[in-house]
Amino acid sequence: MRIARRLSAHPRSKDYGILSLVVQSQYCVEYLRTIPASVFLPQPEVESSLVRLTPRLPNEFPFYDRGLFLALLRRGFSQRRKQVGKLLREKVEDWPSAAREIGVSSQARAEELSLEQWIALTRFVQPPATQMAGNDPTEEFVVVDENDSVTGVASRREVHGNNFLHRAVHIFIFNRKGELLLQKRSPWKDRHPELWDSSAAGHVGAGEGYDATAERELREELGVTTGLAPVGKIPASQRTGQEFIWLYKGEHEGPFAPAPSEIDLVQFFAPETIARWIDERPGDFAPGFIECWRVASIPT
Repeated sequence: MRIARRLSAHPRSKDYGILSLVVQSQYCVEYLRTIPASVFLPQPEVESSLVRLTPRLPNEFPFYDRGLFLALLRRGFSQRRKQVGKLLREKVEDWPSAAREIGVSSQARAEELSLEQWIALTRFVQPPATQMAGNDPTEEFVVVDENDSVTGVASRREVHGNNFLHRAVHIFIFNRKGELLLQKRSPWKDRHPELWDSSAAGHVGAGEGYDATAERELREELGVTTGLAPVGKIPASQRTGQEFIWLYKGEHEGPFAPAPSEIDLVQFFAPETIARWIDERPGDFAPGFIECWRVASIPT
């Protein structure tokens, strides 16, 4: 029952804290009702609670660095009775300006800041404009013909600007439950920003093959390595952005270290949830991912 109160707690309450904010940043939390011990057999010594968690919409909040968000929460709630500005002085050099910006008193304690104000504070400390886009226009990609035979190399700017046929890889990472890890693309990506995509993906660069690219992208985007098996090849089309795509799959439980310049967040989803999501809101996904999903034939 205490956990339920913490999950659904509001600012200025004694149960409000890091757990409340972390969960509520991903879900709308509703405390439905208390369940008396008398309804259970054998009867426990405590009452229970019923809580509903509803996933938030992908773009419900503006972009913010979740790693920094968590770091600020840990410092801010490390001593609840102290003013949050004093606890955050190493992260927030100009606290009076930050307090004015997010609309709180300069003497406020951590428990007085709402979820929206914690997100605003994160964006104040690290404005989105300072995030690297991870899209070097001079990066060289392999260029191919309609048979996927290499014809040369060209810069990212040239490839995308002229719709040259080129190569890419997508990787599906599953956990032991059979759930698929999806990434939400950074808002600074040059194509399909803020849409949901494969666990990891990337272009085949000059001098690289598909297999080597898959291993590199997994390491660079998620900070992990694991065995990868080829699933299938998707031909280049407008839906793939003129990319020939090799799809790979692997298994990993995490933890992951998403590259902030590439990825907003990552999360495991049950295949049936993804299938229903694609049917109801296909615009939430990068087109290349939907093509890979169709090829993968994942049981739902």
